[in-house]
Amino acid sequence: MAAEPVTRSPFDVARFAAERAARAVRLGAPLRYAPTTGSTNDDALAAAREGEPEGALFVSDEQRAGRGRRGAGWVAPPRAHLMFSLVLRPRVPPDRLSTLALATGLAVREACARYVTSPLRVKWPNDVELDGRKLAGILIESSGVGTARLAVVVGVGVNVARVPWPPELTERATSLEEAGARVEREALLAEVLAALERRVAVWEAQGLEASRAELAAADALRGEAVTVEGVSGIAAGIAPDGALLIATPEGVVRVVSGHVVRAGTRGATPAPTART
Repeated sequence: MAAEPVTRSPFDVARFAAERAARAVRLGAPLRYAPTTGSTNDDALAAAREGEPEGALFVSDEQRAGRGRRGAGWVAPPRAHLMFSLVLRPRVPPDRLSTLALATGLAVREACARYVTSPLRVKWPNDVELDGRKLAGILIESSGVGTARLAVVVGVGVNVARVPWPPELTERATSLEEAGARVEREALLAEVLAALERRVAVWEAQGLEASRAELAAADALRGEAVTVEGVSGIAAGIAPDGALLIATPEGVVRVVSGHVVRAGTRGATPAPTART
């Protein structure tokens, strides 16, 4: 069941340029804005293969073929949420790329925290939660791994507007507006990019290690009973290499990827977020 369209203004390119300039953010140029597209991640990946520079930003009001991890699809109401993809060309070993989603999650959390007072947490491996419900999703994709032309596309979707969620998802998804914040997408995007710019520089130099204490404090799963890829136990934190640690009767198990099912939930359908 799709949510009904929400009437909001189109993304304002000039307003975003002013917000970005006010924060002296390097990321976000050139800007490729399209009112409607298939997927901003696909657009960014195609452009990166053609040499698009680091910092190039792809923004759309509506995506016809947006997706999340493992191909999960979801369509956001036009103009309701913030959906963008950013081209990065990080100077890191390929095995470091798996931790970028968590670093990005911390950046999104930092930016959104300016607008709400309710708890924001990073949910392994690629979500941000507000009051225990999904606020944002992140999708990292790469091109040219192992070559000098390595490009990474950071796709982010943040639920901004109040929308009528399908009944089965009303307790699992939320938005900034539902939390009482009236947020302009252009300002929020500039805030996310500013936070991401700082955090990517630290991530390139030190990986997740520099953010280990912050990530532990913001860990949405820590202490919860979870099942991931057949491994059941108590979530016991996130390792510096991005693996989820699960305490089982046999010992602590490292899980490097997978869909998390919390105890007491069916976990069959990921909560929707503006996808890239």
